[in-house]
Amino acid sequence: MSESVEKEQPSHRLKTPQNLTVYRRLLQLESIISPIVYTLLALYVRFQGIESNPDVVWDEAHFGKFGSYYIKHEFYHDVHPPLGKMLIALTEWLAGFDGEFDFDSNHSYPDTVNYKLIRQMNACFGVACCPLAYWTAKNMGFQLLTVHLIAIMVTLEHSYIVLSKFILLDSMLLFFTITTFACLVKMYTLRRVPFSKKWKLWMWLTGLSIGCVCSVKWVGLFVTLVVGAYTILELFTLRFDARISRKQYFKHWSIRVINLIITPFLIYLFLFKIHFTLLYKSGPGDASTNTLFQVNLENNEIETGPRDVAFGSFITIRSHGLSPNLLHSHFQTYPEGSNQNQITGYGFADDNNMWQVRFPRFSELDWEKDYLPDKGLTYITDGSIIRLFHYQQEVNLHTHRIPSHVSRGNYEVSGYGSEEIGDLKDDWIVEIVRQIDSSDPDYPKEDYSILHPVSTFFRLKNRELGCYLTSTGFSYPMWGFQQAEIVCKYSWSKHDKSTWWNVEEHWNDNLPIDPNWRPPRSKLWTDFVMINFAMASSNSALIEDRDKFDNLATNAWEWPTLHRGLRMCSWGKDNVRYFLMGSPFNTWLSTLSLFAFLAITAKLLYQWKRQTKSITESAFWEFVIQGVMPFTAWVTHYLPFATMGRVTYAHHYVPALYFAILIFGFVVDHFLRSSHNWIKYPIYIVLFGGSIKTYTYFSPICQGMTGMWTDYIYMEWLKSWDMAV
Repeated sequence: MSESVEKEQPSHRLKTPQNLTVYRRLLQLESIISPIVYTLLALYVRFQGIESNPDVVWDEAHFGKFGSYYIKHEFYHDVHPPLGKMLIALTEWLAGFDGEFDFDSNHSYPDTVNYKLIRQMNACFGVACCPLAYWTAKNMGFQLLTVHLIAIMVTLEHSYIVLSKFILLDSMLLFFTITTFACLVKMYTLRRVPFSKKWKLWMWLTGLSIGCVCSVKWVGLFVTLVVGAYTILELFTLRFDARISRKQYFKHWSIRVINLIITPFLIYLFLFKIHFTLLYKSGPGDASTNTLFQVNLENNEIETGPRDVAFGSFITIRSHGLSPNLLHSHFQTYPEGSNQNQITGYGFADDNNMWQVRFPRFSELDWEKDYLPDKGLTYITDGSIIRLFHYQQEVNLHTHRIPSHVSRGNYEVSGYGSEEIGDLKDDWIVEIVRQIDSSDPDYPKEDYSILHPVSTFFRLKNRELGCYLTSTGFSYPMWGFQQAEIVCKYSWSKHDKSTWWNVEEHWNDNLPIDPNWRPPRSKLWTDFVMINFAMASSNSALIEDRDKFDNLATNAWEWPTLHRGLRMCSWGKDNVRYFLMGSPFNTWLSTLSLFAFLAITAKLLYQWKRQTKSITESAFWEFVIQGVMPFTAWVTHYLPFATMGRVTYAHHYVPALYFAILIFGFVVDHFLRSSHNWIKYPIYIVLFGGSIKTYTYFSPICQGMTGMWTDYIYMEWLKSWDMAV
């Protein structure tokens, strides 16, 4: 006779209607009081001594500074989307910060910076995670003791507490990750009432939360995948529901596409619009953007030059592709291939970015005489054949049939020859592909056949080989100083923007400067795509330098095993010291529970296949939301860091740990739900006691260690832990 996976309902001795009413009222009271208690406890442990260390701690040097840029309205570049840093800027503004402190690492905060209030406002995100964890666990259908166990584990998790105490993005990321999963769980509870107002509201709130979590860090895409997996599973089961018409099924799809794809994207785009609006002045991030974006920033350093480029002009040229760098050369040569001067893309202003437009090779014209005014200036037009001569290195921009060094199927571009030495592969044909008018509607139209700085986009086709000068978006290794790769590639479409260039700065003493010209406005979509590609490129560049030891970096396998932690600040005996490490109780038990979940799943599948256990629809969905989705979330948040080549740190495990804790709750609930009270309650007492005792035992790592290091040797359970010595 087959068993059922349907969970047994706990029996209660309260049988009378009056007693049942009292019991329900007690449960309602508990659902109000418990979140308040966890919020107050979270406030206490996260706010306690939050001002103890008066120095800039760890990544406060980055995120505190990014917040100050919004206050000063100076454009900056970072690997993360803007929402978290805009929220930090808001807390700084509310605390009366004027943006003038530079947040240099380990420097003390001046009296003019209310760092305590800024930290407290950022800590509120960490505080909010605790009642949310309680609410999520309850909606997942766990029994009440399991719900409280999950809530207390999240509230007293050392890594969550210590990260909440400082001006960082991690608590915001965790908060929006939890809200996204909480919304998903709420959608699960409403799955039987589709198209109701409440169902539509929570569908929209899920999309809102996805947009926010992805706008803090791209790690938010991992929980988005979980929402996507659940949605696909739900739509798959609806496809075979005979009660649903095609029209209703299409409606299911439409609402999900609008709320779970379009809404998050629009939120993400809108936050970048705010980001660009706030940062309207030139700043340290200018080099990551194209010319049109930079020239529209206040106080930008791009010089206004003559409006028509002619032979003899000195120019800088910037790529208009997704890697908007200036064409650059230096005296270093390629280590293989031609061994000639390197040609790279470099974002920052530099003398090695300057080129002179000269007449083509073997021309009868003399560049020293025939571009002078008395001979008549020769302007660069569509179809002009030019030679670009590097001002500093005195070499020509050259290409040849030597393979490029990073990308495949392209030719190397080098600095070669001199005025006297060279060949036809030094010559480039100008192909104008687009002209943009001035943003001043009263400014007269310019000649579209002539090359203009800033507003003309063109391609450079090699005269001999027929390939186009291209910025690939890849970077050279260390021998090329990780600057952008420049190649010559065959491109069959003039819309290939990796082959588009524009003149950024232009100098020619023989031509007048028009002070009335106003640059064209950049477009939001172009700026959005460009900045996101720059973020991706910067992320890709965060690779581990194996020639340099980084004592803060850790490998992914060290996080669920707690092999090592991270010292967050200076470690002198006069410093208040913080050590980033998960709670041993939470981390080790949650890691073991991952294997227990796999064993439970394997057993259920075996029993189901052998037809010794029947699985009802409600039991299936309960297993999905309580076990499968949290485990999927743990995998999506952990495996990418375990496989990626970039440098990793202990705080990267923060979201994955939350889902591991949920899996631990599932395993405990699975084994104890149908147990006798004399077995169940002692185990819960031990688990609650273990979580609380572990917090108090290791509390110095998150509340601050002071005095002699030897006072904390007792916490070094493993030799690899270095919170004491």
